[in-house]
Amino acid sequence: MPLWWHLIALMLLSFMAMTSQAGARTEGAPRQHAIAMHGSPALPTGFTHFPYVRTDAPKGGRLTLGTLGTFDSLNPFIVKGVAPAGLRGLVFESLMARSADEPFSLYPLIAEAIQMPPDRSSITFHLDQRAKFSDGRPVTADDVIFSHDLLSRKGRPYLRSHYNKVGGVEKSDDFTVTFHFKVSGDREIPLIIGLMPILPKHAVSAETFDQTSLSPPIGSGPYKVAGVDPGRSVTFARDKTYWGRDLPSRIGHYNFDAIRHLFYRDATAVFEAFKVGDVSVREENNPARWIDGYDFPAMNAGRARQVTFKTGSPAGMTGLIFNTRRAKFSDPRVRRALTLAFDGPGINQSLFHGRFVRSESFFAGSYLASTGTAASPRERALLAPFPEAVEPAIMNGTWRLDPLKGQEDHRRRLKLAFDLLGDAGYQLHERRLIHAKSRRALDIEFLVTTSAQERIALSYAKSLKRLGIDVSIRKMEDSQFWSRIGKFDFDMMQWHYSASLSPGNEQINRWASKSADIERSLNYAGVRNPAVDAMIEEMLTATTRDDFAAAVRAFDRALLSGYYLIPLFHIPEEWYALWSYLRQPEKTPLLGTSFTVWWHADADTTQVRRN
Repeated sequence: MPLWWHLIALMLLSFMAMTSQAGARTEGAPRQHAIAMHGSPALPTGFTHFPYVRTDAPKGGRLTLGTLGTFDSLNPFIVKGVAPAGLRGLVFESLMARSADEPFSLYPLIAEAIQMPPDRSSITFHLDQRAKFSDGRPVTADDVIFSHDLLSRKGRPYLRSHYNKVGGVEKSDDFTVTFHFKVSGDREIPLIIGLMPILPKHAVSAETFDQTSLSPPIGSGPYKVAGVDPGRSVTFARDKTYWGRDLPSRIGHYNFDAIRHLFYRDATAVFEAFKVGDVSVREENNPARWIDGYDFPAMNAGRARQVTFKTGSPAGMTGLIFNTRRAKFSDPRVRRALTLAFDGPGINQSLFHGRFVRSESFFAGSYLASTGTAASPRERALLAPFPEAVEPAIMNGTWRLDPLKGQEDHRRRLKLAFDLLGDAGYQLHERRLIHAKSRRALDIEFLVTTSAQERIALSYAKSLKRLGIDVSIRKMEDSQFWSRIGKFDFDMMQWHYSASLSPGNEQINRWASKSADIERSLNYAGVRNPAVDAMIEEMLTATTRDDFAAAVRAFDRALLSGYYLIPLFHIPEEWYALWSYLRQPEKTPLLGTSFTVWWHADADTTQVRRN
């Protein structure tokens, strides 16, 4: 027998031994109703509902949402096409349901219980035998295995990255399935698998899965796709025979009989649609409009209203991304200089009435933010192998984007920026900044898709012009924009990275070195930073909340020190304008409000338990 056959046989035996041992550990583990990223879930076995819902919320009415852009597919899991929001959650369910009142805890949904060894090297899901797809077929272990296999091969890059951490999947019976992980210690990956969408094996073609389709999909969720007008609208109808309507994780949720998404090409059109009642609600992110734009008859008569919600979740990071794959942005001194040149206070005041807050952390507004506090001994120990990775001012907590305000400070910062550009080899020649060696001018093309983005870029361009930098601003249709940024074909563009109190595997797709060259990944900046890679690993393997927080703050410091984007602004609370027939529970959960727990005031309350 050839040597390579022996090697393959040894590898197979090793893998079988590994999965057998992991399986034994899982079988001996206690049966649990829930799982938390760190610590224990807040709600005990036998809980009846999440604490932020109204348990007797009436069922009925319609919610209409206005969306900027278009869609050409009903498959949200693949690279090709643009799918409308709502499919994942409304139509496709996961094994477990996330509580919005905890940083990262999962409770029963398709899986009614789990087993997991202390090292989290595997996880067993015991499926609820009542779970059914919308066509009446039961959800089984075969569907779970099929979903994992398909998404790990043909799903979006971040899905493939997550699900390929699985070393093997084992079916014990029709309703029991175990996932064995390639490496133990990643505390988040069991929860990531718990949130994996479950697809019906009998209704999905593996061969054509990666092609766009407008055929209404089959899922196990509370809604079905009831109507599609390609590119213009999609309507979800509540499934009144939904199998999970009485689950504790679903009580008080999904109260509208119909949820309709209308698509508009222009943000102004969305706002006008709201004003006349074609759209039920809009989340506002324009302070000028929030202050002055809602003076119209329905609002003045009380038929519509403005509402604010407090949230404990991080604000995330909106910024102007540098594509460091471009030679002009490969030098961090250039990126830092261009960050200094951005007049944050002036733009905030002129464009947003000063109502925004400058984002000085990727986790602003939460305890995970590093800005304003000196690094702890634990953070310094984590960063010690990377002595050049963090700027001293960012390490000791004294760094600020806008330490002062006013034109005098802006002029001083432009002078610092010019000096930094000089250190990076640029010289002023006939009012243009030219690199002394390459003789190439430092010019920048901005890609924008909205008027709001265009206004920010135009304001910033004025400062750059004073430094001798020419700026061109290209406003693009959605399809062109997505095509170019997916191939990393841009200089700079505006992007928003959402954030949670449990950052983890999604950071690999955004910032890890191995994602920098994967098209359609979210590592738009092209970051290749060993310190960032190491801090992501520390976040995934931390076993205590204190160690996890230290890893996240160290990660935050490393990203800020790299100047991979120019931080923009965030709103310190959630702003919503909505028609007054919409109602919300009194309690806003930790992670913020959600349409899934709202209801229509005119709905028939007699339908609450019947449907």
